Amino acid sequence: MIRFRYPEPAFRIKSEAGKEYIFDTFRKKWLVLTPEEWVRQNFLQYLVQEMKYPLSLIAVEKEFRFGEMNRRFDILIYNTDHLPWMMVECKAPEIPLDQAVLDQVLRYNISIPVTYLVITNGSNGFGWHKQAASLHPLDGLPAFGS
Repeated sequence: MIRFRYPEPAFRIKSEAGKEYIFDTFRKKWLVLTPEEWVRQNFLQYLVQEMKYPLSLIAVEKEFRFGEMNRRFDILIYNTDHLPWMMVECKAPEIPLDQAVLDQVLRYNISIPVTYLVITNGSNGFGWHKQAASLHPLDGLPAFGS
């Protein structure tokens, strides 16, 4: 298991019609602040502020084709050659990080092959380095570009 220490947030949050919204600086829009969105926004800040991953190489909630269906990944980090490098699947804190979550990110990896796979539901998560057909557990996120 990997433990994430999120930086002090500087989020813009507002309430409207009984709902809380958070401004997503990546997508440049206000989003309903669901538990999953809380995890995604904090993890994004962790990647940029703590791990120093380049903001310009991070894609958030983009649609892609998986067989006949359209799907959305949560976070995709590209390497300096602009090739997919790491995929992150975010879940709400109450969702267990079980085999079903790993299977989901592995299915997405068929359409978007990456070197690193990460799943998180908040302060904890799991990561793997994918080499050929093997998954090797990570003790922490890799430095960008490794």
